[in-house]
Amino acid sequence: MLKKIIAAIVFVVLTTAVIVHAMNNDSVQQTTESQSQNSEDHLPGLKVGVKAPDFELKSLNGDTVRLSDYKGKKIILNFWATWCPPCKKEMPEIEKYYKKAGRDVIILAVNIDPQYDVAGFAKKWDVHFPILLDEKDEVNNNYQIMTVPTTYFIDEKGLIQSKYLTSLTEEKIKIFVDNM
Repeated sequence: MLKKIIAAIVFVVLTTAVIVHAMNNDSVQQTTESQSQNSEDHLPGLKVGVKAPDFELKSLNGDTVRLSDYKGKKIILNFWATWCPPCKKEMPEIEKYYKKAGRDVIILAVNIDPQYDVAGFAKKWDVHFPILLDEKDEVNNNYQIMTVPTTYFIDEKGLIQSKYLTSLTEEKIKIFVDNM
């Protein structure tokens, strides 16, 4: 009798273990599939796959720049601030990429603290790509920027293909652009 009870308990425990294991594998597979379909959807800001909102800002040199002016081009849209250590770290990396990319990829760096010495920052870090000044925080708000640096990679159709929420390296930029 005792052997039958122990055998029944072992059977129930093993059956439960097999069922739990099967459910966990199915759950992991579903999570991996959904992450690979939209791996960045959990990040703050606009979602990957949506159309990038158009905007109009003045550049550091006084030109009016619209995102829609670059339709048909790949765009790197970077949000940054002069006080931000990771922004300072990535500026030379973005500049290296900018020099190599030529006209194939547009880089627009939206500064979110134009009340500070943005021109001095650009000079210090030897930045030559367009710096746009978001004086009213409209673009910053429209793109739901929660942290800087934040970078959106926008394809030729104007759709956000990726976003990255920390400082970039030249290699990471290349990977994101190549995947657009």
